[in-house]
Amino acid sequence: MTIRIEKKITGYSVVGADEPARTSGPKTETPAAENAERQSAKVIQMHEKLERPETLRGTTYKIKTPLTEHALYLTINDIVLNAGTEHEHYRPFEIFINSKSMEHFQWIVALTRIVSAVFRKGGDITFLVEELKAVFDPRGGYFKKGGRYMPSLVAEIGDAIEQHLRTIGMLPDSELDARQLKLIEEKRSEYETRTGQAKTETDATYPDGAQLCYKCSTKAMIMMDGCLTCLNCGESKCG
Repeated sequence: MTIRIEKKITGYSVVGADEPARTSGPKTETPAAENAERQSAKVIQMHEKLERPETLRGTTYKIKTPLTEHALYLTINDIVLNAGTEHEHYRPFEIFINSKSMEHFQWIVALTRIVSAVFRKGGDITFLVEELKAVFDPRGGYFKKGGRYMPSLVAEIGDAIEQHLRTIGMLPDSELDARQLKLIEEKRSEYETRTGQAKTETDATYPDGAQLCYKCSTKAMIMMDGCLTCLNCGESKCG
């Protein structure tokens, strides 16, 4: 029997000899059947779903800023993957932020829930650091101890998460090598000798009049030999 196809072919399948032939015509289902099928559809996840263990290892970071009266305490709990094997490593699983102040309660709760959900999703989560550190407070930022500039409280939360990711090995360590540290120390000593300024315990670690470094956001850029040089990260306008 020959069947003439009048419409455009959008798909096809081969029916085996032991399988019943499919009936032609539009598929008719009741709304209840469609809803049941939609609910039973398998959702493909990027990674296997991990159940929360009874015990997790946690690290707490204290955040004290001039913008808030009370300090914030940021706790990140890690889950151990491939425990007891050579591939054992830690991944952040959830985050909590506590403070006596209730001023920022709503957005802090929202932030912790969203960040925890991203942690549990798996994959590359390091993008959170840059996203949070790029948030600016319209009232203006502040300088941390050591002369490092923070554009907002959210940015400092991102900085604490970055510190944690470096601790557990998810982000590479950005510390300078021995040669760079030696060069920076030589530049510092030369500048202090030339200007007569010495580092004290009460200053911001870097000489007075130092400018803000655009790379590391630290007030540590000084003019040396006609070139701006950062005493914190080694960044130089002259390359």
